[in-house]
Amino acid sequence: MTSPIDDLHTVRDYLRYVSSRFADSPLFFGHGTDNVWDESVQLVMRSLHLPLENNTVFLDARLTRDERQLIVDRMERRISERVPLAYLLGEAWFMGLPFHVDERVLVPRSPLGELIEGGLQPWLGQHPVGRVLDLCTGSGCIGIAAATVFDEAEVDLSDISPDALEVAEANIEYHDVGDRVRTVRSDVFDGIEGRYDVILSNPPYVDAEDIADMPTEYSHEPELGLAAGGDGLDIAHRILAGAAKHLNPGGLLIVEVGNSWPALQEAYPDMPFTWLEFENGGDGVFLLTAEDLC
Repeated sequence: MTSPIDDLHTVRDYLRYVSSRFADSPLFFGHGTDNVWDESVQLVMRSLHLPLENNTVFLDARLTRDERQLIVDRMERRISERVPLAYLLGEAWFMGLPFHVDERVLVPRSPLGELIEGGLQPWLGQHPVGRVLDLCTGSGCIGIAAATVFDEAEVDLSDISPDALEVAEANIEYHDVGDRVRTVRSDVFDGIEGRYDVILSNPPYVDAEDIADMPTEYSHEPELGLAAGGDGLDIAHRILAGAAKHLNPGGLLIVEVGNSWPALQEAYPDMPFTWLEFENGGDGVFLLTAEDLC
């Protein structure tokens, strides 16, 4: 019985083959792509260290046997083990930037990237940004992305997980922002000192029912980064309780709570949440000012 690596030779061959295999498999797409084709392109091109765009010049390039074997091996693991593609590649993209990822951290997929790329406007206005906190940082993608937009700000990446902070530190080095960005080990605000102009957070927010119903792909992610009690609000409650004393006047608190947003709205009927909308999809993100929290 022949192997596909004996019969298939070009980038174009493997894009077609991987797409066919993925289309015939019960995969869930939700860790950076949302369809068979985009997932196939990402697996093939990034396994070869080729760009995801403007890459047609490579389509008829012939691959070495080792390259062909690597693509097939990763494809088989994606199908048989349901490992998210980002973990197979060791790479995920957020706000157009690449980040190191592995199973110590969640795969970046927050809509906050769109908000950060827009400079947090119009909500930030003319308020200067001197300090930013990325609370429950994981890979550090949100805070590091913010550091590229607010290029004079100091940014703290905080997390309770020392494993996650190791990944975040690798990404600080990768993006060469160590002069302004640092990691802080903290259980929500317990290890945080001082005040910030912006607090951004994509904390654990998945409720118990959704945890039980999640596709297999999510089982590869650290549960510490997903689960937040029966209603998904264990961490959100703590953020709301402690944020006021860590925000400067005019500062912003922006938190993603995903599908738990109706429960949060019900729990705080008098809180003036601004629920943000995104052109590229995503919901369950609220904004509050320092004054809203007083």
